[in-house]
Amino acid sequence: MGEAGLANPFVQDNQAFNARAGTLRGLHFQTAPHAQGKLVRVLKGAIYDVAVDVRPGSASFGRWVAAELTAAGGEQLFVPRGFAHGYCTLEDDTELFYKVDGAYAPQLEGGVAWNDPDLAIAWPLDGEPVLSEKDQKLPRLKDMPRDVLRFGAFP
Repeated sequence: MGEAGLANPFVQDNQAFNARAGTLRGLHFQTAPHAQGKLVRVLKGAIYDVAVDVRPGSASFGRWVAAELTAAGGEQLFVPRGFAHGYCTLEDDTELFYKVDGAYAPQLEGGVAWNDPDLAIAWPLDGEPVLSEKDQKLPRLKDMPRDVLRFGAFP
């Protein structure tokens, strides 16, 4: 990772379990001074993993990338600081593991609506997703004050 310019050490490991396929989490981020990069992998099951650039002034602001991560395949996705992260479970009883390079700071948490029409993320859903109460209330990216989106320096 150092060769790719990713020099921040990981400071915390997280594990998440989702009982039902079609569970959607995100799109979440954490701002400076505790912005977080995440290295995500699946321990059991499969997810559709998404990262959205939410760095004001970035040439790719509002653009997203996605990858299918499976326990069987062992794929991983690194989500840099300044990107919102979300995922949709593709199988029941899916468990994922992710390392973060910034300390958890709930007062610095933010998020963007998973179904923001300006992002037009192609979630692989059959019907409505299973959402947390928190994720049901997230704003569209265009409605978020730019001064909220602070992430510090980027490589």
